[in-house]
Amino acid sequence: MNDRSDHTRDYARVALAGIRLANGTLGLVAPALLVRRLGGDPTAAPAALYAFRLFGVRTVLLAAELLLPEGPGRDHARRTALVVHASDTAMAALGAWRRELPPQAAATTIAISALNTGLALLMRPGRA
Repeated sequence: MNDRSDHTRDYARVALAGIRLANGTLGLVAPALLVRRLGGDPTAAPAALYAFRLFGVRTVLLAAELLLPEGPGRDHARRTALVVHASDTAMAALGAWRRELPPQAAATTIAISALNTGLALLMRPGRA
């Protein structure tokens, strides 16, 4: 492996961890903001606040794994990131197709998930 690809993988790992930390923290401390960004009313759908808090916990933990020192924990996070984010992207696209989200919210959700998927591709182990 050359230094350039190692640097690219490491940059993608840290960038993905940053995105995960930002989104996860918002899910934990400001779930109503996320519900409103998706076109919902947090007072009409209080269960959505709970769901975003669960999303927040999951996402912060996934970010923390990427920031672990080199070793088995970080390797596991790098191996599973592609499945996690490709699934998120597919579910965002499905939500858009079913018109469960307003068009702008759907486009934003798909774009963020696709960016995360791209970063997961760049940082995966064994990348040539």
